[in-house]
Amino acid sequence: MHVPDHVSSHLGTLQLAPDTVSYNLKRPCLYEEALARNEGRLAADGPLVTRTTPHTGRSPKDRFIVRDASVADQINWGEVNQPTDRATFDHLHARMADHAEGRDLFVQDLYAGWDEDYRLPVRIITEKAWHSLFARNMFVQPDGPVPDSFEPSFTVVDLCEFEADPARDGTQSEAAIFVDIEQNLILIGGTHYGGEIKKSIFSVLSYLLPDEGVLPMHCSANESDDGSTAVFFGLSGTGKTTLSADAGRTLIGDDEHGWSDRGVYNFEGGCYAKMIDITPESEPEIYGTTEEFGTILENVIVDPESREPDFSDDTITQNTRGSYPLSALPHAAQDGQGGHPDHVLFLTYDAFGVLPPVSELSPAQAMYHFLSGYTAKVAGTEAGVSEPKATFSTCFGEPFMVRSPAVYAELLGEKIHRHDADCWLVNTGLTGGPYGEGHRIELTHTRAMVDAILDDRLADVPRSRDPVFGLSIPDRVPGVPSTLLTPRQTWDDPAAYDRHARTLVEAFADNFETYAGRVSETVRTAGPSLETAHG
Repeated sequence: MHVPDHVSSHLGTLQLAPDTVSYNLKRPCLYEEALARNEGRLAADGPLVTRTTPHTGRSPKDRFIVRDASVADQINWGEVNQPTDRATFDHLHARMADHAEGRDLFVQDLYAGWDEDYRLPVRIITEKAWHSLFARNMFVQPDGPVPDSFEPSFTVVDLCEFEADPARDGTQSEAAIFVDIEQNLILIGGTHYGGEIKKSIFSVLSYLLPDEGVLPMHCSANESDDGSTAVFFGLSGTGKTTLSADAGRTLIGDDEHGWSDRGVYNFEGGCYAKMIDITPESEPEIYGTTEEFGTILENVIVDPESREPDFSDDTITQNTRGSYPLSALPHAAQDGQGGHPDHVLFLTYDAFGVLPPVSELSPAQAMYHFLSGYTAKVAGTEAGVSEPKATFSTCFGEPFMVRSPAVYAELLGEKIHRHDADCWLVNTGLTGGPYGEGHRIELTHTRAMVDAILDDRLADVPRSRDPVFGLSIPDRVPGVPSTLLTPRQTWDDPAAYDRHARTLVEAFADNFETYAGRVSETVRTAGPSLETAHG
């Protein structure tokens, strides 16, 4: 494969000989390379099956951002956005360059974003062929050959076999995800988990785009035949991918989007779906991708003889994943773009089992819940998380949001107001009791509620106000038992519901103290109130 001079001479400050670089290989070639290097094995119908152990999810404690004068006042520093200095970054960079010397590397020149006015040219350098395939699946490919004039705005150097030394490298483990915004460079080492590649670029976009009036969103998006667009905010495991992959609507994307003055556009060229317990009946469109050439199945167990995947087997992790191009889905948008959202849905996995499964939000409540981002970390999506854990993730994507939450909240509020979008809170988590006692709300019921929202069939349905959380609950939803809509009625012990609800209300109040002095009184008082809680 010919490597253009501008690529071979300078790869993200790694000086490499052209004969060690495979440039923009397509899927069949990457399959051949991955199999020849024992990076994975073939499943029965064509997917490439890989393992990422010991890292089967993101490593948030291993991500650092270089703190220099150009970004110091713009980043929300803390446990999520951990600072490092330029000397530490440069030292790690030099060590990784030494590791790369003489190794075969794979390069993909791609784009983050379908909207040509806002897309980010990215160069992904990997030492694994399957990681190059992952990048090719997950980012937007140029139309035709990559032009010789291609200049990356950011470069990702992904050397998963490199292991950092905390004592030498200023890291917390053998894994390292280091972002240098000033030098437009990202270093990833010590982890085989493919998701680190795409999430590192999402973090960069969350820093860059607000200055252009674009809201970066951790959400999925789809649209109807008449162009009515919906976005689904939520952390991994809350149902973004599942609920947006609807045969009756066109999928714009399943995870990362921007909301510009023209509408919504996908950052990605593919999907990265959870595969645990997937069946043809529950998720037919996503299941179909598991029978496609080009799909990558991470940490999925396959039969050693038949090579049939067993999606119910969580021996390695609950966070089994499938990476596939949008073109593998029969109802995906060809241009990755849609109009301004008519409906904004916040998806939450409520581990307490006390939030209603569906409720409409006022604009102030939408701002409150966007800033709160209540959900649960679901087993396997992060290192060290083995069971659901209640948490607050501001903007429903705190791990990826680099600036102050107020920056994103102000953009969302302005766009909701300007485009008159309806907002909803949808609990895809538990009912009838807390984790260990209750059960997850059936997917068929959640789909029925979402369908009713998107089809505007709840517009004229009477509402009841939830006395604990102050939410507006529809009195009926087609295809959903009415008792399910009022969570207290699903518990055998109403007093136990009251106790757990009060605990969650207190958690909301404690968490929102962070924002109390930075939002209007209307937003601050739009959340649940201890005074109205039962008991």
